[in-house]
Amino acid sequence: MKSLFDAARACLDAATPDDKPALTLAMAAAFARGELAIPDGAPPPEPIRMPGRPARPTLVHPRDLPRRGFGSDEGRAAFIHAVAHIEFNAMDLAWDAVYRFRGMPPEFYADWVSVSNDEARHFNLLRARLRDFGHDYGDFDAHNGLWEMAEKTAHDGLARMALVPRVLEARGLDVTPGMIVKLRSLGDAATADILALILREEVGHVAAGSRWYRWHCERTGIEPRARFRALLREYASGVLHKPFNTEARLEAGFDLEELESLLDAAD
Repeated sequence: MKSLFDAARACLDAATPDDKPALTLAMAAAFARGELAIPDGAPPPEPIRMPGRPARPTLVHPRDLPRRGFGSDEGRAAFIHAVAHIEFNAMDLAWDAVYRFRGMPPEFYADWVSVSNDEARHFNLLRARLRDFGHDYGDFDAHNGLWEMAEKTAHDGLARMALVPRVLEARGLDVTPGMIVKLRSLGDAATADILALILREEVGHVAAGSRWYRWHCERTGIEPRARFRALLREYASGVLHKPFNTEARLEAGFDLEELESLLDAAD
């Protein structure tokens, strides 16, 4: 039986906007059918400097990305592209959690394979919508911030669960509701409906991060709130911005004390 770790690596290595989501959906389905084994005593993962990426989009510093409003079709296409880029990266982040962190409970792998499957569906929906505007994935510049955080936390599953799902990906819980309202006001129900679906499912993704962050803390005898505050100070300077979607974050496994820590650390 094929190893789940080998399947995860193959999805990470897939480089095109056709191949990565297609292979992700296929491997997630194979895992659901029980066709991918989680081997005991698997060798350590190989380093991944960068997962597979298409030649475009060009990756630039976030400050070099132009600000575009929703008022024009070009601006809306650039926005859809930015969200699609997040979902493309999110496939890799989920597969990297599967590939990198060995010896975890089976439920851990089931959670992140399921997340990868969702992210592939999200990417395909956004890419199809982008094509409605006469564009495709790669037509606009993008940044590499999500994967850079994956590299910074590659050594520590606790830090990964705290900072990628619960800080970077949770940002979508805060900003997406306002974007949905704006898009509907512009008559773009098609894009708004895609974002509403993504928002519903991302709550569960952030909740998986919360669940496994607390699992790590309990296993190692670490007080989770204090460690979360320390990780925010160490890694999250400049990446937290108010306001927060308190309701969605509570649903995604935060508690009020953690939200206060986020407020203290945010711009």
